[in-house]
Amino acid sequence: MILKVTVRNLVAHKLRLALTAFAVVLGVAFVAGTLVFTDTMSRQFDQLFSKTGKGVAVQVRPKKVVDGGDGQNGAEAPTLPASLAATVAKVPGVGRVHGSVNGFAAVVGKNGKVVGGSGAPQLGTDWDPDNRDFPMKAGRGPTGPGEVAIDAKAAAKAGLKVGDQTRVIIQGPPQTVTVVGIVDSGNLMGATVTAFDQRTAQRLLLKPGRFSDITVTAQGGVSETALRDRIQRVLPSPDYEAITGTKMRDENKSEVGRILSFIRTFLLVFAVISIFVGAFIIFNTFSMLVAQRSRELALLRAVGASRRQVTRAVLGEAIGVGFVGSTIGLAAGVGLALLLRQLFNAIGAEFGGGLTFTYKPVLWSYAVGMVVTVVAAYFPARRAAKIPPVAAMRDDVAMPQRSLRIRVLVGSLVTVAGAVLAGLGLGGSGLALLGVGLGLVFLGVAMLAPVIARPVVKVIGSVYPRVFRTPGRLARQNALRNPRRTAATASALMIGLALVSGINVMSASAKASISRQVDKSFAADYFVSATARAFSPAEPAQAVRSVPGVELVTALYAGRFAAGKKAESFLATDRPEDLKRAARLSLVSGSAELGDDGLLVDEPTATSDHLQVGSTIPARFPDGKTASVRVAGVYAKNPLLGSRVLALPAYLAHTDRPTGNGLMIKTAKADAATKKGIERALSAFPDLQVQDQSDVKKSVQKSVDQFVTLLTVLLALSIIIAGLGIINTLALSVIERTREIGLLRAIGTSRRQTRRMIRLESVLIALFGAVLGIGIGVVFGVGVQRAVSDQGVNVLSVPVSTLVGYVVLAAVIGVLAALWPAWRASRMDVLRAIAFE
Repeated sequence: MILKVTVRNLVAHKLRLALTAFAVVLGVAFVAGTLVFTDTMSRQFDQLFSKTGKGVAVQVRPKKVVDGGDGQNGAEAPTLPASLAATVAKVPGVGRVHGSVNGFAAVVGKNGKVVGGSGAPQLGTDWDPDNRDFPMKAGRGPTGPGEVAIDAKAAAKAGLKVGDQTRVIIQGPPQTVTVVGIVDSGNLMGATVTAFDQRTAQRLLLKPGRFSDITVTAQGGVSETALRDRIQRVLPSPDYEAITGTKMRDENKSEVGRILSFIRTFLLVFAVISIFVGAFIIFNTFSMLVAQRSRELALLRAVGASRRQVTRAVLGEAIGVGFVGSTIGLAAGVGLALLLRQLFNAIGAEFGGGLTFTYKPVLWSYAVGMVVTVVAAYFPARRAAKIPPVAAMRDDVAMPQRSLRIRVLVGSLVTVAGAVLAGLGLGGSGLALLGVGLGLVFLGVAMLAPVIARPVVKVIGSVYPRVFRTPGRLARQNALRNPRRTAATASALMIGLALVSGINVMSASAKASISRQVDKSFAADYFVSATARAFSPAEPAQAVRSVPGVELVTALYAGRFAAGKKAESFLATDRPEDLKRAARLSLVSGSAELGDDGLLVDEPTATSDHLQVGSTIPARFPDGKTASVRVAGVYAKNPLLGSRVLALPAYLAHTDRPTGNGLMIKTAKADAATKKGIERALSAFPDLQVQDQSDVKKSVQKSVDQFVTLLTVLLALSIIIAGLGIINTLALSVIERTREIGLLRAIGTSRRQTRRMIRLESVLIALFGAVLGIGIGVVFGVGVQRAVSDQGVNVLSVPVSTLVGYVVLAAVIGVLAALWPAWRASRMDVLRAIAFE
């Protein structure tokens, strides 16, 4: 019997439950799409790594002395002597030995722009004729200086073919080369490959007579483990290590796995937010449906149904809604995964082939969709079961309601607990704790919302009677009639707008802080940097110094050394005394005269590391050598210079390929002509850009804006779900007030006035959610800004105009959400509406 009742109710309320199911669809789609997309990425990386390095039994490599030494981001990567290959070749059981050369190289297209970048590596390597990872597609391999082979996708983007002449960007001066070969790179996820002959690769990418690593194949019958042990015994330095080919491939996969895990977690956070918002809608919808069917449920009790059976009947409807929503959400998730793939392709991370579909998206889609729906419907189902059978004989059946006092007490406790946990999370205890704390804050405020609703709605709606007369008065009264319902509906919108508002407060504070930092520490007129790489600044600096009107050029280099167990970043400069003018260096003690081994540290570092002028630090550099550096001076905190500035000779003593951070330029007159002169002097370096102070600010602020836009787009889904919740509430409210609307029409209310009444009620609910959400968001944003103020975000800025825009957006959402319910209310047959029970 209960099963029949459940099915009948699902069929009878198709439209209402479809709107609820749509909230489930959107949340589940985010979960399924994220899992399908990351599974696809994982499979394609597995295919790539299974091909790359295939057949390698042992890899000999230098141990990483300083974290970050990968040669791609400006940190010096340790290398091996080429003579070591001959030593390894003599080990019994060794088959083929190849010394590899890896570094940075990017090809320049016919349009003068560098191909690749945007996060994907631009790989320079040596051409190995016996390597089958990149088979030749056209032409031949490079055999001497001035020849390169490039991957097919880079060739297509650059508009290059075999025989064309172009330039290749490396850490040193750009090289003019001829493309002699096009290799089939397969699917490199947006990475580019530029191959030189081995000697040229060593000269340009590393140093003559050096290798990045040595790969070894095994003779038949020799295991990679045994061969590794034999090779390890002949290695001449403890700074070199031999690992198996299996470990090499596993490490590559593990590194990618960490990246994929971050992407998956990042996207799933927004999926959880969407599902959390959807739970409010499901709860509200089932609460209203149960209230409207209270007499029907009481009759079930009267004819013998137990409380458990009534509860099961309502939960059965929730299971049906959850199942349908999860199924459609799973299908929508596949579409979302396709959209994500196109987005990544657009930014340069290219994904080929079809999607990977495993059991995980299916399992999680149904688990999340159905569990959330059932849990959200459980409390309304329990309340339905408490309706006494005798209530079926009455005309005014009311659902049992708990006292608001209990809500205030529990809501206050939950809000305080959430605030404490969020505070601990901001204090460094972990993002998970912050997430749990925010969730509890939202839940607690949602519980308190019915109490807050009355005074806030009265204030917001106070202008309604004067401006909109009778429809406005009725709209305000309808919103106040059931504060629990109004609060539950507004809470869904509150969550989305709270997060968006908090993010905007943080972004505005970050941009204001950046602006202040640039004004405070950047005294140069221009800053020259590379668009996608670390570069050697010596040649560009020399070219700029010859430009008329240029008074000062300070080249900045970037490096790392290990001090004790910690890896520390530093800048090095060829003219440290010029930093006072170019970077507003303010010395607290000591001198900027660094000599060959001097080091400047900022005040916070000097305090934390117990350093003073004259202190010495044993620093171990990426080449494996240790040298003592002397603290020559202590300077006031300077965001542009970081925490350490090292004497250039001390840096150059431990690297053959210094990498630059930028050039700071002071001129006699900073005008358009001077800037054009600098750009002409740097025309041989196509990936270098010249920026003035305002450009530097805009560049960094643009990155902040792009990140905020991404977060806002992802959070937009929760706001869409909240809009559906308002539609649901109004639609059910119109059904609940059918007789009342009929009576209003009977006494002279026009269709237009009826539609206006519904729209105004919708706008009032949306504005209440916006005020509540923006208020929480501002508090949250201010709290985060205060928590990270010592990390550079030390200026609080509240974007008032943006927040006002969100209030207007909420009003628009309210109008749009009311279109269908208002039209339906105005189209009611008056006589049938009056007779409705």
